[in-house]
Amino acid sequence: MSFLATRLSRIQPSPTLAATDRARALKAAGKDIISLSAGEPDFDTPANICAAAKTAIDRGDTRYTDTGGTPALKQAIGAKFKRENGLDYAPNQIIVSTGGKQVLFNALLATLDAGDEVIIPAPYWVTYPDIVALAEATPVSVACPAQLGFKLTPDSLESAITRRTKWLILNSPSNPSGAAYTKAELRALADVLLRHPQVWILSDDMYEHVLYDDFEFWTIAQVEPRLYPRTLTLNGVSKAYCMTGWRIGYAGGPKELIAAMTMLQSQSTSNASSISQAASVEALNGPQEFIPRHNAIFKARRDLVVSMINQASGLHCPNPEGAFYVYPSCQGAIGKRTPEGKAIENDTDFITYLLESEGVAVVQGAAFGLSPHFRISYAASTEVLETACARIQRACAALH
Repeated sequence: MSFLATRLSRIQPSPTLAATDRARALKAAGKDIISLSAGEPDFDTPANICAAAKTAIDRGDTRYTDTGGTPALKQAIGAKFKRENGLDYAPNQIIVSTGGKQVLFNALLATLDAGDEVIIPAPYWVTYPDIVALAEATPVSVACPAQLGFKLTPDSLESAITRRTKWLILNSPSNPSGAAYTKAELRALADVLLRHPQVWILSDDMYEHVLYDDFEFWTIAQVEPRLYPRTLTLNGVSKAYCMTGWRIGYAGGPKELIAAMTMLQSQSTSNASSISQAASVEALNGPQEFIPRHNAIFKARRDLVVSMINQASGLHCPNPEGAFYVYPSCQGAIGKRTPEGKAIENDTDFITYLLESEGVAVVQGAAFGLSPHFRISYAASTEVLETACARIQRACAALH
């Protein structure tokens, strides 16, 4: 009999991290590998943010903080929500955690029981269903295909809600598709949610600032204030501020929920890093001019990747509104054979073929709940992206 808990059988290792780790291992073994699997900006953390961390160390801010975050960071987060989203959150309505993943973990573990259901539009971030399952609840995946812009519709939402539904998870802009909801689209979803008061909303806004083509960001509690009492608005500094390794996520929500999440955190990790919290204060309060500069670079990369992938035989790549991913369809490659005669039966076969034949590491659509697709992260230099996309074109041309 295994000594491991049975709950571990409900989850799998993160497929995106697994793909990145495999690419690193192959590269370390001397293989020519281009990894487009990691979900993090390739820009350095801005110098003013790093300087704030060094100052915090020098002044001795190296001890435990309040479990749910320092007063200074909670104030900065509250100001950010008010300034950018029109949302009022008091300090006791805010939690700071070790990354957005821990915010999600705290919220779902604190609220879900066996038999509860969580609606998750697919394609989804790989972590959502696993944490729901770990909490002994049931993830309810709702397919949102490319012809719907990879977005949940009011009819699909209405059909998925049952008396057991406890949460809806909305991620905009989306990992993995880059799709973002307009104000009107959120308004239509809000109208459905107003008819179902038992459903809470977890709005994952982690890619809020990574947007293109003058797309205007909205979060659902901003669009419909009547949903504010049952919405948890999640965000963090990882993506826009190039601080993935600093591990700071945060959320605003009802004080009773935040208190429960903070209690759970007090018995797991306790506070997030004091140094990272000090750096995050500077990130939120300091200069923001680098964000549009980074976005301009990301947009040029997006346009390059979309163009080159759409020139590959059998692939179709929609143009995303935000984040730094594309989610092409590889339907046209399914059923073909590699030069070695191996059949491409699904998107996992396809991405394995790309890695083995051309040394390009991407992530299969099956990991995100919607096939046959694959995710490319274009958080890489233009030269690297051009080379990788040329390799993908060559691999597709070799299929027969």
